[in-house]
Amino acid sequence: MASVTYDQSSRIYTPGARPAINQLNLEVADGEFLVLVGPSGCGKSTALRMLAGLEEVNEGRILIGGEDVSHVSPKDRDIAMVFQNYALYPHMSVAENMGFALKIAGVSKDERAKRVREAAKILDLEAYLDRKPKALSGGQRQRVAMGRAIVRSPKVFLMDEPLSNLDAKLRVQTRTQIAALTRELKTTTVYVTHDQVEAMTMGDRVCVLKDGVLQQVDSPRNLYDSPANVFVAGFIGSPAMSLFKVKVEDGQVLLGNERLTVPGVDLHSKSEVILGIRPEDMEVSSDASGIKMVVDVLEELGADAFIYGTPQDVHTFQPLIVRVGGRRPPAKGETVYIHPHPDHVHLFDVETGLRLNGEIPENTPHATLDDVEAVVSADDLAGLRVVVDQTTVSDEVAAYVASLVRATRTLPAVEVGASPRAAVHLLAVARATARLNGRDFVIPDDVMAMASSVLAHRLVLRPEAEIERYQPADAVATALSTVPVPR
Repeated sequence: MASVTYDQSSRIYTPGARPAINQLNLEVADGEFLVLVGPSGCGKSTALRMLAGLEEVNEGRILIGGEDVSHVSPKDRDIAMVFQNYALYPHMSVAENMGFALKIAGVSKDERAKRVREAAKILDLEAYLDRKPKALSGGQRQRVAMGRAIVRSPKVFLMDEPLSNLDAKLRVQTRTQIAALTRELKTTTVYVTHDQVEAMTMGDRVCVLKDGVLQQVDSPRNLYDSPANVFVAGFIGSPAMSLFKVKVEDGQVLLGNERLTVPGVDLHSKSEVILGIRPEDMEVSSDASGIKMVVDVLEELGADAFIYGTPQDVHTFQPLIVRVGGRRPPAKGETVYIHPHPDHVHLFDVETGLRLNGEIPENTPHATLDDVEAVVSADDLAGLRVVVDQTTVSDEVAAYVASLVRATRTLPAVEVGASPRAAVHLLAVARATARLNGRDFVIPDDVMAMASSVLAHRLVLRPEAEIERYQPADAVATALSTVPVPR
């Protein structure tokens, strides 16, 4: 076991370009489980690979147990890494896979067998030691990869999105096992994930990265309750915090037809702030006070339900998400008034994006609402035509997909296909854009059908403004593609 230190560490692939990791300062205590989380391209895997010795440290240094290992070979760093794709040898048994690193290191056969049995007992793999990987389930293969790391008794465990290939139910089960196992072993662990639910449930502390820059590192509870800037606020939480600009008059926040006095902050010098409210910190008002909203979608979860809608008279491109009781939730199409709890709202500076009502760490980087909000202009809706099964569809669908593309580029952790929330969010973007263009926006049936088909796909915006479609194995047959209109 050992501590880990990133000391002004940077990884620069191209001189003059933005560093993949930019002067990262981070301390991981001995025995701590630290999670690196952030949107795609934030540098989390690069930071892990720098620690493993698989990426060069161009500036600064990295220490393990107080020893500078910046230029030490990976095999001499005494670390063990668990990969996303398991990386098991198909021709070897489970026992041989788990003990292979010890064999290469020259450990005796009896000692190897002893360590493998001990690890197999911890991971509940004793009955599978003679099987080949092809005879195992995804969760069992992941436990074998964990066992291969455990038998080495390393100073540090490194895990690079080890649960990404598992189905949802198995992912929940395995993440619980990993968290319990690392605490039992008391081994320092650095864990990378794009899933902020994994980060919140597993980590002693969570480090949020964006564009190679550390945004905030703290306990999961503190990140959730006191995000240091507007990016962290929008990224941490599922469903996400609703964020929008609001006016300030006489030190009070104007929200719909309400004036909110937020405790712990003096707003008399402000004319505008960014207001953040989590779904559980709002309630449906019994009278016509608060934020007026038409319910677009109702998502019932049993004990609870979430309603999604576009707020009226509030500047936002995001849907407002409110948690309500599951017994008698508002119906789709119903007009409701939403009242936030003043003690639980979050305020951020419009210019810097830094938190106003609470303490924040020194040197917290600035952020803007654009980092977490899809801002769509009329230009973004032009120049695209949408083809579904070789048939050009309506302008409304084209506008919707253009909004989707823009949101996929600007929103952190928006993977279209993760849940219906993404589609609802993007429908709200299209509706808000239509309002800005001076016309009413009615969601037609073909747009709703499009939302259903989009849920089966993940769209990625390339730098050249091309869209590549990834279709998972269980995707619906409906194909979705977008192509630019020839000019």
